Amino acid sequence: MSAENITKIFIDGKEIILIGTAHVSKQSAEQVKEVIETEKPDSVCVELDEQRYQSIMDRDKWKKMDIFKVVKEKKATFLLINLVISSFQKRLAKQFGIKPGQEMIQGIESAKEIGANLVLADRNIQITFSRIWHAIGLWGKVKLLMQIIFSVFNDEDITEEELEKMKSQDILNSMLQDFTKYFPKLKVPLIDERDQYLAQKIKEASGDKVVAVLGAAHVPGIKEEIKKDHDLSTLSQTPAKSKAPKIIAWAIPLLIIGMIGYTFYANPTAGAQQTMSWILWNGSFAAIGAALAFGHPLSIITAFIVAPISSLNPLMAAGWFSGIVQTYLRRPNVGDFENLSESVFSVKGFWSNKVTRILLIVTLTNLGSALGTVIAGADVIRLFLESR
Repeated sequence: MSAENITKIFIDGKEIILIGTAHVSKQSAEQVKEVIETEKPDSVCVELDEQRYQSIMDRDKWKKMDIFKVVKEKKATFLLINLVISSFQKRLAKQFGIKPGQEMIQGIESAKEIGANLVLADRNIQITFSRIWHAIGLWGKVKLLMQIIFSVFNDEDITEEELEKMKSQDILNSMLQDFTKYFPKLKVPLIDERDQYLAQKIKEASGDKVVAVLGAAHVPGIKEEIKKDHDLSTLSQTPAKSKAPKIIAWAIPLLIIGMIGYTFYANPTAGAQQTMSWILWNGSFAAIGAALAFGHPLSIITAFIVAPISSLNPLMAAGWFSGIVQTYLRRPNVGDFENLSESVFSVKGFWSNKVTRILLIVTLTNLGSALGTVIAGADVIRLFLESR
């Protein structure tokens, strides 16, 4: 077994062994088993937080998901993005005949076999996502979503040799340079901060010998960060929400209502045109979004009716209502939840599974409503200026 992915560090009287892995590589899982059995460390650190650990240990979690709760708690789009991101890794894992995250599972199992202390060394994924979303700005959000969506349609196979090359440090550095080029603000919360967090957790692990199972992307950073001390509580803070988005979210609807009201006063005919434009553009694009997700006719009608109202209230979203209607009318069965992990392998699967279809309806309805709001708002402003 090649040792080029293994790094040994001696610090504060402790021997730390970093194993850089590719997350869907059979060779990585075998290497993890071999190193832990040979080295017999006091602690084994894995690149997981509690939430992802529970997901790995409980493969039936999808069967227990309450889709109503997901939609009502406004987590539909977040869950959809998670599924899209995981679909790429699962397609590769299926191609090579292994489970995604097999090297982490192997690390957990090997730690138990030798009686080592298991350390969940990664930062909470919700905090990481929150800090990413906060850091990249509006245009960054758009680019990231487009990249994620594109990944669903990219079904090219790669060889396992190419996959193993991902663990080469030179290629890795090149990848990170490209990553920084297109998403410069994304690298800090996704890679740099987690390098610091992982390094501190590994350094604090009990015993004189520690093995850490990590994605290869983190090894170069951890080698540097482990020499420093990091405050885990600071790295675990959720970014404070700015008041500006809330102010803007309420200011725009009030401005639209004010312009329509003034236009009705100055020119009732133009005011009626504004109102009709607002309803038709908002309702139509929201309905189109629901239709693209193959929503039930009543879900599409709900999107059309609710969108013109929800666009004037930041506390509402048309997609939530169309998603709830879809859930009532096309309630997912046990089979849909059991097949969810298979459905995310393909674009067709996302649309055919009742669970992911509900998530698509919520997301696409909201996107349609947002687009309709922009177009309708521009038309309202045009009619307002013409009526003066």
